[in-house]
Amino acid sequence: MSNSSRIIGAVEIGTGKVVVLVGEITRGRSLNIVGVGVAPARGVMKGEVVDYKAACEATHHALEMAEKRAGAKLEAVWLAQSGGHLDAFYNEASVNVKSADNTVTALDIDSVCALAKEKELPAGRSRIHEIRRPFRLDGRAVPDPEHLSGKRLEVGYWIVHGSEGKISDNIHVVGGYHLEVRELVLASLASGSLLTTAEERAQGVLVIDIGKGVTDYVLYRDGHVLVTGTLPVAGDHLTNDLSIGLRVTLSQAEMLKLRHGRGTVQTRDKTDKVWLNGDGAFGDRQLPKMAIETISAARTMELLEVVRQKLGPAFVPEHCGAGVILTGGTAKLPGIEEAATRVFGLNARRGEPPSWVKEELKDPMFSSVLGIFQFGLRAAHEHALPARRKPGLLSNLTRLFATS
Repeated sequence: MSNSSRIIGAVEIGTGKVVVLVGEITRGRSLNIVGVGVAPARGVMKGEVVDYKAACEATHHALEMAEKRAGAKLEAVWLAQSGGHLDAFYNEASVNVKSADNTVTALDIDSVCALAKEKELPAGRSRIHEIRRPFRLDGRAVPDPEHLSGKRLEVGYWIVHGSEGKISDNIHVVGGYHLEVRELVLASLASGSLLTTAEERAQGVLVIDIGKGVTDYVLYRDGHVLVTGTLPVAGDHLTNDLSIGLRVTLSQAEMLKLRHGRGTVQTRDKTDKVWLNGDGAFGDRQLPKMAIETISAARTMELLEVVRQKLGPAFVPEHCGAGVILTGGTAKLPGIEEAATRVFGLNARRGEPPSWVKEELKDPMFSSVLGIFQFGLRAAHEHALPARRKPGLLSNLTRLFATS
């Protein structure tokens, strides 16, 4: 590693898999992925640690694997955050421009931003991101109001927060490997950063990341994050419904989902059957293919409907010109794009990572962890890499990103 480069990692501790990427950053902005570690997740449910020892074993195995393949030790990591404990709210403030000639100063900007971010959280909650919306000067949107003339300056922040204890659990899992967590990055922002272009964010676009245990989403409008959210509903729910509806074990239901599940029903012949195990062993039996598709399609539509309900009035199809982008392991389900098109009334497609992503990392399960790098590098470019944290300061977990 040269003196002008540094090694840093991206970690996602998911319900199904732990994924670690090691990247070499040169001259502050150029990234090369030099190591990958993937391990089956243990001790994690719906993005939350429920068995500390098991979660540590799985995560440390993935970290060790990634470092070994990179031939380098990590200095620090960016850690993805997801889970049903996450929540968010919008808060805005306004100030009168103080100068006699109505020219906006840096002091005016600092004042209005501080006011918009000052709303206190309930006890036991910690901020993860403070995402700034565009400034408004006398009612008109402006990217940078300094030195402009106006009387009233306004700004709003979408403030994402989570359970202090659950965030701490994730940090301690990584800390057990003697690594510092440099930043927490919301999984939805990571996926959105990777899979959307500046033009798509300006047109308006919805990104939905459907994993095994949780579904993360982010809605962009006019180039900025409008709403983010996380649902404790994802691919596992399709598996559970198949298990109950077809009276099979969870492992058998998972195999049926992967082999024959669909986001929409395609089979028209009710007599069309598939083998449960397919090995001809004792106990193997045939199941109606239409039943598998009907169950998986119904749960897929329900999941997407819940996302739309959670978006509420923020989702306006006319303001979402770039459509819907689907990613995450469950996004590989055939027919899921058609299901999303029906629910949202917009063109839906699977997310395509940018050209710099190597072929072996183009699987949708890597979207969040790859996006952590892209998101982090953009923040580093805009704000300079943050100073190292002092340990134990949970109230200071986050840097303040003016995310675009």
